[in-house]
Amino acid sequence: MNHPIFKNRSHAGQLLAVALSKYANRNDVIVLALPRGGVPVAFEVAKKLHAPLDIFVVRKLTTPGCEELAMGAIASGGITVLNEEVIHESNISPEQIKWETTKQLAELQRRELAYRGHSTAPKITGKTVILVDDGIATGSTIHAATLALRQQVPAKLIIAVPTAAANSCQRLEPLVDELITLSQPMYFRAVGQWYEDFSQTSDSEVRWLLSQAESPEKT
Repeated sequence: MNHPIFKNRSHAGQLLAVALSKYANRNDVIVLALPRGGVPVAFEVAKKLHAPLDIFVVRKLTTPGCEELAMGAIASGGITVLNEEVIHESNISPEQIKWETTKQLAELQRRELAYRGHSTAPKITGKTVILVDDGIATGSTIHAATLALRQQVPAKLIIAVPTAAANSCQRLEPLVDELITLSQPMYFRAVGQWYEDFSQTSDSEVRWLLSQAESPEKT
């Protein structure tokens, strides 16, 4: 099967917006982007749906002495998700958790200020949330974001991405109400292989796109 190759993130977002058209012109919908690469995609989705756009920042809490292993994550809105199994098996103390959380919270707030200009997260309780990224490889970040968003009790939670690894989708689908992708290649090496232009999204581009989008405060 031939899978689409996107010109760039904006093109991918335009195509993804078509697949999400049933959510257009609804006052309960909000589009959340995982920065930075998810923002140009989400901008096109939000524009087409006439929905507000915001960012959802996630920072992994790394296990002491093993940075590849996450013991949890923190996310926009002061949400913390802990992996009790990893914490128990790695014998991580409450003090270590607190130290790592404090460190990552400072970085999360710095990023929110850099991208948004303020650190006030949007209210999503009771809303239909469309969580957008430029693609899913391992899915670890969007998995953490999904768990964090669930704690805020949205009415409906949707993951929408242009391209994703099929096995990652299988793990994520039970966690959300809907998972929408345009391409699920079986042989998935990296998100960038499905884009002609996958150049890095800059902080300034994120700020500009957010400034051009509809604000959550307008809804």
